[in-house]
Amino acid sequence: MSTPIEDYALLADLMTGPLVSRDGSIDWLCFPRFDSGAIFTAILGTPDDGRWKLSIAGGQVLERRYLDHSFVLETLWRSDTGLARVVDFLPPSSDHADIVRHVECLEGSVVVEHDLIIRFEYGARTPWVRQVDSCGGKALYAVAGPNAVQLTGPALSPAAEADSHAGHPSGAPADHLVGRFPLQEGDKADWVMTWSHSYHKAPEPVDPARALTDAIQFWGDWSSNLEPEACGCPPQYRHLVMRSLLVLRALTHTETGGIVAAPTASLPEEFGGSRNWDYRFTWLRDAAFTIEAMIAHDFLDGARLWRSWLLRAIAGEPEEIRIMYGLGGEKQLPEMELDHLAGYEGSRPVRIGNGAADQYQADVAGEVMIALAKLRDAGQAETHYSWGMQRNLIQYCIKNFDRPDHGIWEMRGDLHFFTHGRAMMWAAFDLGIKAVREHSLEGDVDTWCAYRDRLEKEIWERGFDAEHNTFTQTYDGTEVDASLLQLTHAGFIAPDHPAMLGTVAAIERDLQDPSGLIRRYRTETGTDGLAGHESPFLICSFWLVEQYALSGRREDAERLMDTLVGCANDLGLLAEEYDPQSRRLAGNFPQAFSHLGLIRAADALSGQSQDEAVGSSGPKPRAGRSDAGPQAGSELATQARAEEPTRQTGSRDRRVGRGTVRSRTPRRRPPADR
Repeated sequence: MSTPIEDYALLADLMTGPLVSRDGSIDWLCFPRFDSGAIFTAILGTPDDGRWKLSIAGGQVLERRYLDHSFVLETLWRSDTGLARVVDFLPPSSDHADIVRHVECLEGSVVVEHDLIIRFEYGARTPWVRQVDSCGGKALYAVAGPNAVQLTGPALSPAAEADSHAGHPSGAPADHLVGRFPLQEGDKADWVMTWSHSYHKAPEPVDPARALTDAIQFWGDWSSNLEPEACGCPPQYRHLVMRSLLVLRALTHTETGGIVAAPTASLPEEFGGSRNWDYRFTWLRDAAFTIEAMIAHDFLDGARLWRSWLLRAIAGEPEEIRIMYGLGGEKQLPEMELDHLAGYEGSRPVRIGNGAADQYQADVAGEVMIALAKLRDAGQAETHYSWGMQRNLIQYCIKNFDRPDHGIWEMRGDLHFFTHGRAMMWAAFDLGIKAVREHSLEGDVDTWCAYRDRLEKEIWERGFDAEHNTFTQTYDGTEVDASLLQLTHAGFIAPDHPAMLGTVAAIERDLQDPSGLIRRYRTETGTDGLAGHESPFLICSFWLVEQYALSGRREDAERLMDTLVGCANDLGLLAEEYDPQSRRLAGNFPQAFSHLGLIRAADALSGQSQDEAVGSSGPKPRAGRSDAGPQAGSELATQARAEEPTRQTGSRDRRVGRGTVRSRTPRRRPPADR
């Protein structure tokens, strides 16, 4: 069995994001960037695929924590003979790629054990290892192709006698190094691994003590800009909101400003299944949500950083806009399978790259327009360049107006008109119109109004099931989808509108499990074109908290929020999904989307949603249809239905009560301890 995902901690230097397990094994590390080839890939296979385990012989972990508001990880170990403190961290830097492992014996005596397997290119390449001079001492230098790492500190030795020359200047092929180092009370030891291009001179390793001080100060300085209590965040959630904001910064590349959806690839949505994707890229949607979170927490400098990336990424012809890019704005993200890796708990194929980059998703322009409108309302003046890019997004909507899409969830089945995507397209036009009228910017308001009004009429006629008083996942189906909870975020409808309440009731009935968490959609319909199933999706459940809070269901919102925060691991980190049956996190980890959802849900519980966080010229919830909307708009949406119609959902008959909206959220929550 693989190490549970919740047992991992994230380390961060704003360039990459390794994962270290509770027992001290770094099982995932990509140097020098998030999207570089991994040199430790054990999380997707076996230890032979690369890892660096540092542990105390015969010891057990007492506790672990991040120091202050940082990603400096401290782990306390107790053995029969003593107590030791291990500190793992990456020094934030734009010109270095280091990982530092510091051990101090606090009581008695301990033995530090190392088990280091270096395998470049996702476990596919064995390095040549030799001894070199470094800073007046000796170091081990491992090289394979364009990549090299240098290890300084008390010397490790080859595990196999045949590889003994790896410790000599001549070197030898070797990927397995070991060591045992006794420490007495007060003794300290440091190991530093530094990455470099093999065709460059190896850089000098950092000074561990100074690097530790600098790392803690860096994260302290950044987090000092964030004050969740100032935004009215409920006290019991403030530490998780702060950690979530820190995660967003940790997943943001220091040079480009691009934020990866997660620092990992191919952690499964279903254990043993095939829904395994590479999330080490930047989605326009994620960047837009991050801008909104930073604005809501009064950190405009952070919001501007992400806006700069967005504007660079979408520059060009409207038809060239993509849903995701590489960290630097790269467009080509070819998907491939790594057949030599066994996969996390046998979940195959293991994929790198992401074929969804070629998809058309109708919602992305609206998501970006919402975020940039909020930044504008927060006082960030538009330039000819920034507004020109937004006009380009509206032109993108016009060019794709009659085009079905893959939907927000990147379906790999047939194309459809997804109601959520059409509502977000509506928001793009609506916000463009407001920008012209309220901020005196240039734009073809008449044309934009015509498209907006056509969309509103269309959504009510084709995306709303009047008989059952619910919006639908697609125009040609009767299923619901958790993305419909975002219609209020788009400004299309008020959270307490009868049609929205009916949609929530349908989502509770069809997508909510006994724990109270909800799935994105019913995978058994086959709409996504994929085999297998998935666990409840955490951001969708956070959206439901937000909807409950904004529609007056405070008790339900708090109950579900308590369930959700119980899904976080001991360090406050969330993956993409949570499996209530096994009580395990699933999917890539940590997931920006999930942490964004937590922030928004906490904001909604504070009484101020991000939709209301700045100004009054952002998207306004629509009480019903506009004059351009259909007769079936607000009139059918507000009809009271005393009867209980039967609705066909797949092969199941469901009785739906329309007089009230009932909560199925239980009072129990998953345990926070692991």
